[in-house]
Amino acid sequence: MDGTYKSLRIEKADGIAELVLTGPGKGNAMGPDFWREMPEALRALDADDAVRVVLVRGEGSHFTYGLDLMGMMESLGPLLTAESNLARERSQLLKLIGEMQQATEGVARCRKPVIAAVHGWCIGGGMDLIAACDFRYCSQDAKFSLREVKVGIVADLGALQRLPRIIGEGNTRELAYTGGDVDAARALRMGLVNEVFPSPEALLTEARATARRIADNPPLVIQGAKQVMEYCADKSIADGLRYVAVWNSAFLQSHDLTEAFSAFAERRPPKFQGR
Repeated sequence: MDGTYKSLRIEKADGIAELVLTGPGKGNAMGPDFWREMPEALRALDADDAVRVVLVRGEGSHFTYGLDLMGMMESLGPLLTAESNLARERSQLLKLIGEMQQATEGVARCRKPVIAAVHGWCIGGGMDLIAACDFRYCSQDAKFSLREVKVGIVADLGALQRLPRIIGEGNTRELAYTGGDVDAARALRMGLVNEVFPSPEALLTEARATARRIADNPPLVIQGAKQVMEYCADKSIADGLRYVAVWNSAFLQSHDLTEAFSAFAERRPPKFQGR
């Protein structure tokens, strides 16, 4: 367990890292500590060869209430209420938003698969965060809201760019324009989550089981699949096929490939080492 962070906790075991949102704001709200610590934590997890999968979850009754408006007023306030509010303040605000974007960008850029396990509320910045994950599970009590419009903000941390790929343009526009709430059943229908579980406890059990199944596979192959899919997201099929052919030409030969064949021939479970 890593105890150096104020807004999150990292627990590692057998190739799986759980990144737990802890606040300190109510409902794990995302304050200054979160925006500073999240990119750092993700860089560390990405660089740690012992970590094969990352599971993101919230502590307590909710995933996250999203942006901690009161907690951010010290940094945001002077840039929004300055009497002049001219180029200097606007440049500083642009820089601050760019720095905050690194929290969700860090999830998307992480070479390891990142799974979101959502229970309770997932609001605003939480939607930006889970949109950057590889896929999402939730419990029956989960509720989702892209609520920035309710506080006079255009969502600017990745949800508007990533959600259309996940739930389509129409659903994303509805959420962004209305700021309305989506329950677990509708989240499943629109494809925001892969599966809904009856309780937060069942959610965590199944999310951990999925993480285990991923972690048991060859880690470099999993990372390769993620990078190929990210590259292909805005490319033609022909471009994507060429890219994955070049990828496998470079990386197919490995100790893990030999282990896979040996395990199959010997009728035993393989043990992959990422070599």
